Amino acid sequence: QVQLVESGGGLVQAGGSLRLSCAASGRTFSTGAMGWFRQAPGKEREFVAACSVSGGMTAYADTVKGRFTISRDNAKNTVFLHMNSLKPEDTAVYYCAAKRTVVPGPSRYEYDYWGQGTQVTVSS
Repeated sequence: QVQLVESGGGLVQAGGSLRLSCAASGRTFSTGAMGWFRQAPGKEREFVAACSVSGGMTAYADTVKGRFTISRDNAKNTVFLHMNSLKPEDTAVYYCAAKRTVVPGPSRYEYDYWGQGTQVTVSS
């Protein structure tokens, strides 16, 4: 199995930046795609970004494209989400997720392992 622990969330002003990290343990980390999802109060959990094992193939939600960047360092067993130009509507709990298969995808049902989440709050 894979265990995932997110960190890096916090309070930031609109227009600011944050970098989220997801530390993974377990023997399957480097064999599958990784994703980030978020959930705001009263809303469904939504796709944010995902990347392939090598990091060469990425996918982004339209709402974050051009502002967020996903990357991973398999040697450090860590996946990152760099968030720039943050907006109040980005406020949510952000979850790291891992797949057993290699293709990054937008559906939460494709992912097999989940972290506990980290809160991101963007003030105006």
